[in-house]
Amino acid sequence: MGNANVSNVTIRPEEAAFFADLAKDWWNPKGKMASLHQVNPVRLQFIREAVDAHFDTDPRSIKPLGGKTALDIGCGAGLVCEPLARLGAQVTGVDAASDNVAAASAHAKASGLDIRYMAGEVASLDIGTFDLVTSLEVVEHVADKRAFLADVAARLAPGGLLVLSTPNRTPASRLLLVGAAEAVGYVPKGTHHWEDFVTPEELEELLAEVGLEVTHRRGIAWRPGKGLHLSDDEALNYILSARAKG
Repeated sequence: MGNANVSNVTIRPEEAAFFADLAKDWWNPKGKMASLHQVNPVRLQFIREAVDAHFDTDPRSIKPLGGKTALDIGCGAGLVCEPLARLGAQVTGVDAASDNVAAASAHAKASGLDIRYMAGEVASLDIGTFDLVTSLEVVEHVADKRAFLADVAARLAPGGLLVLSTPNRTPASRLLLVGAAEAVGYVPKGTHHWEDFVTPEELEELLAEVGLEVTHRRGIAWRPGKGLHLSDDEALNYILSARAKG
């Protein structure tokens, strides 16, 4: 994909501005982004299991990504980049909002982590390819999903692993992720636009069109007493791993 297509792929400017306004509060586990702090351990559990399965690493290893490169697209303030760095990866984080990148860089520096952060669209950045590419809760904010996923696929090195998560487009997600969650302040108003959500079947088809096959998929569900957890229930949210076909 060339730069000429960036305008089609882009995170909408109003979306980037919306999340930029939240940047300063991003690392506060009780702040406006509390929902991300709660879901992050669940997403990281899936990523770790996917890494071990894909790269045949020892589940007991504390640095399963040692010697590998990782890219997080739509990195926000670095909630996924920092754990990936601690797992041994050489990490690059890209986000459309420069304020997010500034917040991420400052937090990584304070944490003693060497992470490369860049602001912009992934299609327009000359950053090469990566062993692991993650893009979590991003595709639902993208105008042209197929073009975006083509750019994501282009960032995968041969033999690489992709992990995506996104809300499902179901009556339950409309009620709970958009209506109730915003009403009670669980997520800031304007975070989600239900009509932009993608079903697992739609996402698998889009990934197939850009040369990727899904290897594993789990729901991210919630229930009293257990909170958020990996589940067979995909009604609200799901996470998947994928690799190049063949």
